[in-house]
Formats: sequence, C-alpha cells, structure tokens
Amino acid sequence: MFHLLYLLKDDFIIFNVFRYITFRSFGAGVTAFLISIILGGYFIRFLARRQFKENIRDDGPQSHKTKAGTPTMGGAFIVIAIAVSTLLWVDLSSQVMWTVLLFTFSYGLIGFLDDWLKYSKGKGMSARLKFLLQIVFGTLFVALILSQINGFSMVVSGTEATDYSYTSIIIPFFKNAVLNLSWFYIPFGVLVVVGASNSVNLTDGLDGLAIGSILVATATYIIFAYLSGHQEFSSYLQIPYIPQGGELAVYLAAVGGACLGFLWYNSHPAEVFMGDVGSLALGAAIGSVALIIKQELLLIIVGGLFVAEALSVIIQVFSFKLTGKRVFKMAPLHHHFELSGWSESKVVIRFWIISLVLALFALSTLKLR
Repeated sequence: MFHLLYLLKDDFIIFNVFRYITFRSFGAGVTAFLISIILGGYFIRFLARRQFKENIRDDGPQSHKTKAGTPTMGGAFIVIAIAVSTLLWVDLSSQVMWTVLLFTFSYGLIGFLDDWLKYSKGKGMSARLKFLLQIVFGTLFVALILSQINGFSMVVSGTEATDYSYTSIIIPFFKNAVLNLSWFYIPFGVLVVVGASNSVNLTDGLDGLAIGSILVATATYIIFAYLSGHQEFSSYLQIPYIPQGGELAVYLAAVGGACLGFLWYNSHPAEVFMGDVGSLALGAAIGSVALIIKQELLLIIVGGLFVAEALSVIIQVFSFKLTGKRVFKMAPLHHHFELSGWSESKVVIRFWIISLVLALFALSTLKLR
C-alpha cells in the first residue's frame, strides 16, 4: 500500500499519511491483529480436526494434565499475520526489511518441521540438528546484514556525529562506550539471535506467558527502532542512527499486532499453543531487530525474563550433572514457582509485571548515559 497509495498523494492529499512511519506502524499493527483474530478461529478448528494436539510430559506439573489435547502449532497463523501485514505496510525496497522477514520465516520453518515431526513421528528433530540449523541460518543472516549495512553514525560527544563500523557494539548506560568486535561480531550476532530464539522457546510453557512477554519486548523495541531511524531523535538521545530503523518499527508493529491476536486465544485456559513454529520465529524477530539497530546488549534487559528462564535450565542441568542435586524444583523457572504453590495465572501475571519493569528500565537507558 505504501508503494501504490503514496503515489496518489498529489491527487488525494489524504494518502500523504503513508509517508509517516507512525501511521504505517499503527496500520500494520491493526492489520496483523485482525488477521490473527480472524485466521485464528479457522486455524484452531483445522488443527483440532487434524489432531495436531499437545502431548503433555509425564514429568511436568500435574496441573498441566488438563492441557492434553489442546491444539498446537498455532504459531503458524502468527507468522502468516506478520508476513501479510508487513508486505502491505512496509517500504518493500528495503533490503534489510526483506532479510529480517526471511530470517523470521527460516526460524519459523525450523520450528514447523520440529512440530510436524512430533505429530507425525512422535518425536521431534534432535536437539543437535535443531541447534545446527539455527546456527546456519543465524550466520547467513548476520553475514547478509553486514553486507547490506557498512556502518552507523552516533553522537558521542558534542554535536558532531561519529561514524563507526557496523561490527561495533554499544554498551548501555555509558555515553562513549563503543567496542569494535571486528570479525568476532559474526559469532556474537549468531549468539544473540540463537539465544533470543531459544530463550523465548523455553519461556513458552504457561498460557499467555511467552506471548505476553514478547508483546512487552516488541513494544519496547518499536520505540528504539523508531528513534534509531529518526536522525534528529537519535542525535539528541545519542543512540546509533540506522536509516532502516523506521521500517523495522513498522515490522515490529505487525509482530505486536499478530501476538495480541494470538493472546486472544492463548489466554488461560488456552485454546491453542503456539508450538516451536511460533516461539522460534518470534524470538528470531526480536533478536534480529535488536542486532540491526545496535541494541544487542540491551536485549539482556528487555528480555530479562527470557534470560532468566534460559539460565534456570542451564543451572539446573549443570547442577544435576555435577552434584546430582537440583537447584530448582523444576526448570524452566516458571515451573519452579508453580510447584512452589503459585497458581498458573499468578505466575503469568507476575512475570508480565517483571517484563514491564525491565522494559521501563531499558527505556531509561535513553537518558541515563
């Protein structure tokens, strides 16, 4: 619509609004939400007829036994809603935009294959193969971004902007802290996107937990992407100026709208689960944008809940292998609190609150330098 309707601005002044990132972001979010809501109902019935249903682990919390038979792979209609809305509202001449969209699809495809194998064979792909595919697609993504963006500019002192290599990273809270990783940026970038994707995947264990937390992270990065794509705002706030950041804000708005539509069906008691096709794709979407707008390290704060969930699994595994004892009653972390007596809804809402607090803390870095 940007390419078709904006051309008519001279004849119909109303179409001039398509030049504004804010308007297209709003349009992308609403469009993705409506697609997700409308498509979701049909998709859930389709999944139920095809018997794409969740198998509950025997070693999981006993309260989850009632979830057996709930349709899964609902993340597929999240990805569809994101794709359609993005293609309708973004500037399609942006190479970076296409790269991010295809990268999100690639991780969604990995998740879809894993979910499909669980359904058809009774067992998903091996963890080693799954991880290897994520690394391969992650490496391709980082390499493509480095070939498309040579560098970025940022005001670190005074009023003059300084040019930096795109392999540099920004240290939050410090005005002049810029570290050039050179070729080490490639494995660092892969670590960011793979880590983000798997952390979201581990968080997806309670009704609405992962999708609600992703909504908070997405909203936060919409703000950072928009500011990064605006030369005056980025200069004033002393953050990297990334011209493509504006289009990424439109893309993230589509992600947020699709997630909000999915939450309609995923709220407790969930009518559908997103499966790996959704969690891997959404984690890739957030991680890839964080990488492009040079807010990679900030993802540790914005996605602090996801980090905590992933760390709880790592700590639990290492502790059991080294000492034979478990640190948590069950990992990931949300199961620990369930077994400590918290109801599922209480765990979800309190974790959402933590996500919101972390998001506000991350936004404070815009001035705390």
